[in-house]
Amino acid sequence: MAGLSVNKNFFIERATRIYNAWQSDDDLRAVDSLIFCVGTNTDENPYSKSQSLQTWLFNCSLPDTLLILTKNGIHFLGSDKKAQFFSPLESKENLNPAVPPFSILQRNKIDKDKENFTKLLEKVLATGRKCGMFTKDKPDSAFSKAWDSALKEKDQNAVDVTLPFAKLFAVKDETEIGLIKKSSQASVQAWNYLRRKIVDIVDTDKRIKQSKLAEEMEKAMLSVQVQGELAKTNALEICYSPIIQSGENCQLKFSTASPEKLLQYGSIVSTLGVRYMSYCSNVARTMMVMPTPLMEELYELLLTTETTVIEALKPGTSMSAAYEAGIRHFRSKKPDFLQYLVKNFGFVTGIEFRESQFLINDRCAHKVHPNMAFVVAVGLQNFPNQSTENGKKMMSIFLSDTILICEDGPNDVLTMVAKSRLRSNAIRFREDEQQQQHHQQQQQKSNRDTQEMANGGRNKRSVVLQEQTRHKQTNEEKRKERQRELAEQLNREARERLSIKSGGVEAQKAKKSNVSYKSEEKFPNDEEEVEKMMLYVDKRHDTVIVPIFGIPTPFHISMIKNISQPTNEGDFTYLRINFTHPGSQIGKESAQFPNAFAKYLKELTFKSRNVREPGERETPSVNLQTAARLIKEMQKRFRTQEAEEREKEGAVKQDKLIISTNGKGNPKLKDLYVRPNIIAKRISGTLEAHVNGFRYTSLRGDKIEVMYNNIKHAFFQPCDNEMIILLHFHLKNPVLWGKKKYSDVQFFTEVGEITTDLGKYHHMQDRDDIQSEQMEREMRKKLNMAFQNFCDKVFRMTNEQVDFDTPFNDLSFIGAPHRSTVSLKPTSSCLVHLTEWPPFVVTLDEVELVHFERVSSNTSTFDTVIVFKDYTKKPHIIGQIPSNNLDSIKDWLNSCDIRYSEGPMSLNWANIMKTINEDPETFFEEGGWNFLLADSDEEGGEDGGESSESSFHASEDEESSEASSEEDEEEEEEEDTGEESDASAASMDSEEEEGKDWSDLEEEAAKADRVKAREEFDEDERNRKRKGGKAVAPAAKRRR
Repeated sequence: MAGLSVNKNFFIERATRIYNAWQSDDDLRAVDSLIFCVGTNTDENPYSKSQSLQTWLFNCSLPDTLLILTKNGIHFLGSDKKAQFFSPLESKENLNPAVPPFSILQRNKIDKDKENFTKLLEKVLATGRKCGMFTKDKPDSAFSKAWDSALKEKDQNAVDVTLPFAKLFAVKDETEIGLIKKSSQASVQAWNYLRRKIVDIVDTDKRIKQSKLAEEMEKAMLSVQVQGELAKTNALEICYSPIIQSGENCQLKFSTASPEKLLQYGSIVSTLGVRYMSYCSNVARTMMVMPTPLMEELYELLLTTETTVIEALKPGTSMSAAYEAGIRHFRSKKPDFLQYLVKNFGFVTGIEFRESQFLINDRCAHKVHPNMAFVVAVGLQNFPNQSTENGKKMMSIFLSDTILICEDGPNDVLTMVAKSRLRSNAIRFREDEQQQQHHQQQQQKSNRDTQEMANGGRNKRSVVLQEQTRHKQTNEEKRKERQRELAEQLNREARERLSIKSGGVEAQKAKKSNVSYKSEEKFPNDEEEVEKMMLYVDKRHDTVIVPIFGIPTPFHISMIKNISQPTNEGDFTYLRINFTHPGSQIGKESAQFPNAFAKYLKELTFKSRNVREPGERETPSVNLQTAARLIKEMQKRFRTQEAEEREKEGAVKQDKLIISTNGKGNPKLKDLYVRPNIIAKRISGTLEAHVNGFRYTSLRGDKIEVMYNNIKHAFFQPCDNEMIILLHFHLKNPVLWGKKKYSDVQFFTEVGEITTDLGKYHHMQDRDDIQSEQMEREMRKKLNMAFQNFCDKVFRMTNEQVDFDTPFNDLSFIGAPHRSTVSLKPTSSCLVHLTEWPPFVVTLDEVELVHFERVSSNTSTFDTVIVFKDYTKKPHIIGQIPSNNLDSIKDWLNSCDIRYSEGPMSLNWANIMKTINEDPETFFEEGGWNFLLADSDEEGGEDGGESSESSFHASEDEESSEASSEEDEEEEEEEDTGEESDASAASMDSEEEEGKDWSDLEEEAAKADRVKAREEFDEDERNRKRKGGKAVAPAAKRRR
């Protein structure tokens, strides 16, 4: 304690909360004093209430100390060093009036503190005989036992105040919330490390005891290898020894120990928790090896049950209500397994890992408050799992997350980064499936050979064709079967999702009402123009004041649509002001009109003389001209401000970047450019990874920061067959850089020459060109390696939080997502195009279905419409995709479990989505998305070329009422379609021409040679005449 002192402001803030609760809480009002004695043996019970109070109040733990709070003073008894620690509190300056004076007594070991105890007991007896204390905390040292004996001699009435202080600790302030978030981050990083370890054990078939694995995890989970920069703070502790259980007889409790048995496959339950600055968090996950369908179904059900409980924990509701919500959800799906469900669904956490006063069960009636932190835990313990190999075997599944209760909006799941979805925690072996499939193929081949021998070999010539056709038909049948299942699942899930959404109240942001003057005092009555009934432009309030029937009337600039000044006619000048009214701006929102059926002023026209009368300083028309000029300037400024406000909507303020102190050890890439052009000039810079985000620094000193927690997708595209190599970040929330918001940011460097000099002479044996090509290949290889090393270092540094995805070139196809035709490439979670700007990124998890338009036998291209699960989002159309890519795209979508359909016509998606959003219930009652299946089932059944073209143009005509920018895009698409139709028609005509024999072809070739020779002779003749030389006739050429 030497040299350390208590944070005075921190202590006063916390002590004020105690004394305020002492006045408001019924249980605390019943006591006269509060006594808290802490012994020395804190390791056996690190979560005692007295120790938690010290951490909460002093931000540290002080063994062998005594703290007494009365209405008149705060008294502390401790050793000399501990007394010095509290020396700043003895000053009475800057103390909150609600907090009484703080007095310090130093321990006297000679008389074993008898005199000190006597003084303190006198203070206690002066207030009354009811003493509040934590009765469950038993004395465990000579000092605490001596105080307990002295207190009992005075026959004081001990009152347990555990519940009031549990309420006080449960609601966190901003400082505590930040500490719990750090703690949750540490728990997530520990789990990610354990997950990789379990996968390696299963992959290598390693035999290890569960207790041994837990012991290894306990030693490693706080290391720099696992925690990175957090480990260097020396503020991390484990909440409890990690618990790893598998097989039968699992105990889904946080107090159990890992069994001394070998790790078994099936279900592996892992539970761990980390403390950061004494604040706890927890995460529990279950890894399943070759899960059965029942295990997968129950796992998904537990995930939705956990989500239901988290959503039910809203401020003002009781904890028992959240428990009942989870039980109802589980009972509706699997009532037979209700007996295996854990009895409690979690508890409040904080300085104490488990607050026993606030459990999520059917008996806890305490209310939920904002800024409470919960550990939500749901699980099935030792349920029978039907297995074909072992009969019935007992299994367990356990899921747990740390959450923060939010006052508005959904609760914050602090451990969400520890992936809990099924495909992230299920381990499947592919070898057995491949061997079984190979065995089936060998069996089929053997049967075919036997049949051919029986037929005498007559069918041998068509064996390959039959095998290919049969294989193709089998794949097509499997694909159609899977698509039928996805169609039923899609309608069911979409209906449930929309019903939940319609049940909640959607909070729509009201448009800001523009008021010129909030009170009459602010109206400029004393202005000369207002007094003389002239037009006055008030720049401060964005208002135009005009006289109407002799009354100055203000109009906000937002209500003025435009102004016009007709040509001056003789002695008068005119000014016409057109106002906005319902229906004046087609296609725009009319939310600024509270009553659309009221009477609105449409326009006003003012006339003023151009002739100056005697005594007038200037002509009256000058007022109209000045007003017109000022109105236009005000409109321009106001619209600019509105545009900037619209840009800011939806943008989020990023967290503050924590600079890594590792220095040269940080992952870094140099000589990178950035897109979009956030920096004014095209200047290269350096991208560097820090503790919680990336920082790009240009050579000029401009800085761009991208936080890890705001990255939705990270992509690395190598320079193979590309002219640039890049890192692309697609953000969860738009970020404001400068005055614009961006959802995508890209860092790239150019490889080779993007432009080529076509006039330069090249020779295939030019040594310089060969050397430059070799150098370019080596440079591409080095760049790919440097970027890949950067991605790997970031992946390890962030503990898998930032995982760079690489596009699959083998699955790429051509299409036009915007205006130009580009190469679209799938990744493991997205469909992207990143080379040209603007980029195209579609998250597959957000896709509802994909519909192929203009699919027929006589068109060379088709269009793809991507419909999102958020029906308010406009479907995205990718045009001009070659028809030969249709089957490969279908296979890819089917492998991603995405429903697709096709048809010969182009549909009016604006009207379709409008109909769905207006009445989703009716839409799904009438079959939902099944209306798209009619065209898909009739694929190839009829020639849909003519109907396709007519319907395509019809839909364009229907959509002609949309915004002008969309009309321009449609016109360009029409032109592209027309050119493609002409090209395809020409190619079909050329294919239908009759073939010519060799003599005809020889005659045509000889004729072409003669024409070419004559043209060359005429050219030489013209050159000779200009130069005065003689021409030599070319030798006759003969074709062999």
